[in-house]
Amino acid sequence: MLVGIAGAVIPGLPGSSLILIAILVWAFVQGFAGMGWVLGMAIAVLLLSVLIDFLASYLGAKQAGASNWGQIGSMVGFILGFVGLLPALPFGGPLLGILIGPLLGAIVGEFLFRKDLEFSQRAKLSVKAGIGIVVGTVVGNIIQGILAVATVIVFLVNTWPPTI
Repeated sequence: MLVGIAGAVIPGLPGSSLILIAILVWAFVQGFAGMGWVLGMAIAVLLLSVLIDFLASYLGAKQAGASNWGQIGSMVGFILGFVGLLPALPFGGPLLGILIGPLLGAIVGEFLFRKDLEFSQRAKLSVKAGIGIVVGTVVGNIIQGILAVATVIVFLVNTWPPTI
């Protein structure tokens, strides 16, 4: 579950799904006794996390005026950063790559899309869109982290043995 909490905040790692799997394993071992609503809540949080991930990125992009090219560029940049295909950085490794990759990808995607504008205006709008996409993603990850911690706390409260 701790890995799931970290995964809810770090892009590219599974978060809520790991927490749900851990709860399912616990429920199976315990014979599912009294776990119905905890499992239901974990499933709801997983679905809500997927929705938040999509909406946060979308709203961040929309607020910054990003096009579909910027969003696609952000996804490509994320993948390239995650697998390490960005130029080697002297520090940070893949974690830094998955943070920088989407920003660079969104900027490049927007820059290519806005070819009808002059260079300085094109660059300015591209950077604005890239930052908007990344900020939306970070806000979504923070919300997912809060939901993940809340799910683990509810699980612990409902499964921790009483101390009487």
